[in-house]
Amino acid sequence: MHAITTREPGGPDVLQWTEVPDPRPGPGEVLLTVAATAVNRADLLQRQGHYPPPPGASDVIGLECSGTIAELGPDVTGWQVGDEVCALLAGGGYGEQVVVPAAQLLPVPDGVDLVTAASLPEVACTVWSNVVMLAHLGEGETFLVHGGAGGIGTHAIQVAKALGARVAVTAGSDERLARCRELGADIAVNYRTQDFVAEVGEADVVLDNMGAAYLDRNVDVLARDGRLVIIGMQGGVKGELNIGKLLSKRGSVSGTGLRSRPVDGPHGKARIVRDVRDRLWPLVASGRVKPIVHEVLPVQRAADAHRALEDGKDVFGKLVLEF
Repeated sequence: MHAITTREPGGPDVLQWTEVPDPRPGPGEVLLTVAATAVNRADLLQRQGHYPPPPGASDVIGLECSGTIAELGPDVTGWQVGDEVCALLAGGGYGEQVVVPAAQLLPVPDGVDLVTAASLPEVACTVWSNVVMLAHLGEGETFLVHGGAGGIGTHAIQVAKALGARVAVTAGSDERLARCRELGADIAVNYRTQDFVAEVGEADVVLDNMGAAYLDRNVDVLARDGRLVIIGMQGGVKGELNIGKLLSKRGSVSGTGLRSRPVDGPHGKARIVRDVRDRLWPLVASGRVKPIVHEVLPVQRAADAHRALEDGKDVFGKLVLEF
């Protein structure tokens, strides 16, 4: 098969369209013919050599895809060859075919086309596992998501609104903030000119992709019994945590990742995917949560997609690569 591979760690120009060995499904796995994949910031890190795949995962970049089941491995039930699906991956999405544990498959939601569905698994499982399953965002609570114009942010805004929360976002331009308001954001903060602590007041749940740079102010903005969930390190890896301030608020700080989780177990991907299918997919099918796709590009233009996401200024939502 063909796939986007990297000659060596580096910039977008190291991405190339090459032949690689065909994958084969093992027990509990299925082989997908990929229709589309989507670009995530983790893909940029892997291309640069900073985020290698977990043991046993494909070296090909790509954490999600949509496609058609081409072959069932031993012991797979509940799916058939020819089913159109989308999938959460540990790697391999930038290839014409990919092997995935059957427990990480999702049906294409009603009302969503197969290519667009590629933009959903990673953001859906990330947001749902952190905001709902871990932080237990409730109706009437205030939710703050940093990077509201990105793939995670645009999805999180809609999920939080569907759950009945008051939603605050940060983004880097008034135009992007206006689009976040169209998705349901109640408070929109330009992080270049405004202080989110002053603008938001108190947040019950904070979903943060910045890490060290925002740690102290994220604790400042927490309400009593507030929950800060850190899912990224775009603002650095080491910060100072004021324990006294955190204790006074009875707050909690969690750091989580999705890619390296096992398939099974109480915190595994299978459990997350089941919850997403049972509880989030009906919201997508009803139109209350919509996939936000900025642009669909041919997979051979993966380097252009990486450049656009690295620049970040003009991308709103997800970039999809179509086969």
